[in-house]
Amino acid sequence: MKLPAAALAVACTLSAAPALADEALAKAKNCTGCHVLEQKRVGPAFKDIAARYAKQPGAVDKLIGKVLNGSVCEWSVVPMPPNKYHVNESEARELVQWILSTNPEGTGWAKPSTPVGCAPKAG
Repeated sequence: MKLPAAALAVACTLSAAPALADEALAKAKNCTGCHVLEQKRVGPAFKDIAARYAKQPGAVDKLIGKVLNGSVCEWSVVPMPPNKYHVNESEARELVQWILSTNPEGTGWAKPSTPVGCAPKAG
């Protein structure tokens, strides 16, 4: 069965919508003030976050915690502030799932050394 071109275009648009919606959510929640897809800005690139956590069990919940509560000395001495006052848990889950989808195989990741000025983490 052949689909008319218009139906095919609608199907393609709908299948691409979640990725675009999550990128739009990242912009709306001002994540892109510190993070961009492919390069370090103030914080790490979304693809580097995805690469670091791609194969870790419990990564989604761990990253939701970081989005909501912030973190320090994960990537550098620059802390990530808590976002729980303008990002709810459902939005954080959506953002994290989108971030992880940007590099699902975890390619290009090498464990970093402890950032200068941070205490080494146990384990």
